[in-house]
Amino acid sequence: MKNPEHVKRVISALRKEGTDKLQVISDFDMTLSRFGFNGRRCPTSHNILDNSRVISEEGRKKLKDLLHYYYPIEIDPNRTMEEKCPLMVEWWTKAHDLLLQQKILKSDIAKIVRDSEVMLRDGVNAFFDQLHQHDIPLFIFSAGVGDVLEEVLRQAEVLHPNVTVVSNYMDFDDQGVLRQFKAPLIHTYNKNNRVLGKTEQFQQLSSRTNIVLLGDSMGDLSMADGVTDAENVLTVGFLNDKVDERRGKYRDAYDIVLEKDETLDVVNGILCYVLGDLN
Repeated sequence: MKNPEHVKRVISALRKEGTDKLQVISDFDMTLSRFGFNGRRCPTSHNILDNSRVISEEGRKKLKDLLHYYYPIEIDPNRTMEEKCPLMVEWWTKAHDLLLQQKILKSDIAKIVRDSEVMLRDGVNAFFDQLHQHDIPLFIFSAGVGDVLEEVLRQAEVLHPNVTVVSNYMDFDDQGVLRQFKAPLIHTYNKNNRVLGKTEQFQQLSSRTNIVLLGDSMGDLSMADGVTDAENVLTVGFLNDKVDERRGKYRDAYDIVLEKDETLDVVNGILCYVLGDLN
């Protein structure tokens, strides 16, 4: 924490003002899901598809090439958002075009997720269950693949009615074959009210002006921009990769930075206190 006093003040305000004014806005990949396990990277919702049996060997290689070219750009602390944005659009568009060529079936999604190595962070059940019990809206805003992400949550039995997902959703034809991705395209650096403001769900949440925001990239910090009169916002950042290189930027940007922490323990502790489950 760069400013522990500020963090204390915000957490106290969140608790004092109660559950009716609170919402949680979170990224999914590498925030609610794990970055790694036993020294190996865990897949993102895009990777779950990329690594699956429904992708041809050639398709897999091309997707990996895109990752190796664009991922260093995505996390480069020395490039501006303005520089990164068009390159992220380029990456996502090329990746989606490659996926379209694979003729993915809607009926395959559940098995693709079941067969994958995706893992949610330790403490994820407590996180989702607490919010559900207290009827706190959880808004998951992801640059991943919405259909895959929802299936991960469904199989983990945490896709409760208080959860709303905004993401890149697939559009299937009458035969259940992937034909396109629905607009708008969401990438790491456009998670803001330009995309969000149009969603009915987000407008309904605008009265909830106290926010706990969870993310793992600089782009995630704009996820609450659509809440016009935000009062108390607590931001928690998961710093998963290139920790020494990026620590300074993350500490300047997020209220709390969790380095190489594969759990939701800190977040659950804060929620427990804010929701009055802990004195």
